[in-house]
Amino acid sequence: MLEVYHNTTNQETFAVISRQYGVSNTGVPALFIGTTAMVGDADIKNRFEATILAERERIASCTSTAPQTIPVSDPTCAPSTLQLTIPIVVASAFIDSINPCAFTVLIFLLISIVTLKNRRRILMVGGVYIAAVFIFYLLSGFGLFTVVSFSGFSRFLSLIGATVAVVLGVISVLDVLRKQEDFLLAIPSSKKEQIEHYISTASLPAAFALGIFVGIFELPCTGGIYLAILGLMSRNYTLMEGLPYLILYNFIFVLPLILILLMVAYGVSPERANEWRVRHRRTLRFVVGLAMITLGVIIFSGWMG
Repeated sequence: MLEVYHNTTNQETFAVISRQYGVSNTGVPALFIGTTAMVGDADIKNRFEATILAERERIASCTSTAPQTIPVSDPTCAPSTLQLTIPIVVASAFIDSINPCAFTVLIFLLISIVTLKNRRRILMVGGVYIAAVFIFYLLSGFGLFTVVSFSGFSRFLSLIGATVAVVLGVISVLDVLRKQEDFLLAIPSSKKEQIEHYISTASLPAAFALGIFVGIFELPCTGGIYLAILGLMSRNYTLMEGLPYLILYNFIFVLPLILILLMVAYGVSPERANEWRVRHRRTLRFVVGLAMITLGVIIFSGWMG
């Protein structure tokens, strides 16, 4: 029995458990038994005994001395929620990070400043661009996490994220198979002139604005992965508990950009990096598309959600 009026730790525990059980408007008294939530005196009195008996049967079947007789697909013996792990966060962030849009803008930005032959300037401008992408994604995730945590719709967000991931993944794969020069999931042509203006300026404020623009335009491209992970995070953690995972995700997300910047600053020509990008852009898009479809299917199947 946990008192939630004066004890903030118990309040946070109550909020987490309520989200895990899918209860958005929880009051007290509230009773959680097995996979069942009962809220209010009347609900508890009416269902308490039947729930206890059902839970005893469930536990007995799941802890039988002959566990091989229990069907693998039996959902009553499965954990009620996934404990989000660092490998899941890292793998998802890595898939999300293989984003041709962010690569393209950074490489063209570096091409415009590499003629200065000033490594410090290259690192500063490129670093500000990457920092802006990181900040935009982190704040976007923080805002969504906050809304979902207080609304109790974490499972709904996971399913929405899975749906978006599958749809965008299919579009990305078809985009590659149709063998056209332009891609559907790319920065809109109407915005390219504005981006080119900031690239030609190559100042620190322009680099920061570029990072924000790229964050806005690339979020719809692979954002389904981010939404799905945010939904899973919010089911298991409070805002402060999930923040380290959010920071880790976004660091992994910008890591390829950091590696490109360091390579160019220490000797690799941005033109060579751009040639590699152009040569492999279809492969990257195809791999990311398949990865998004796979992640969405996994979430839908219940392995992660």
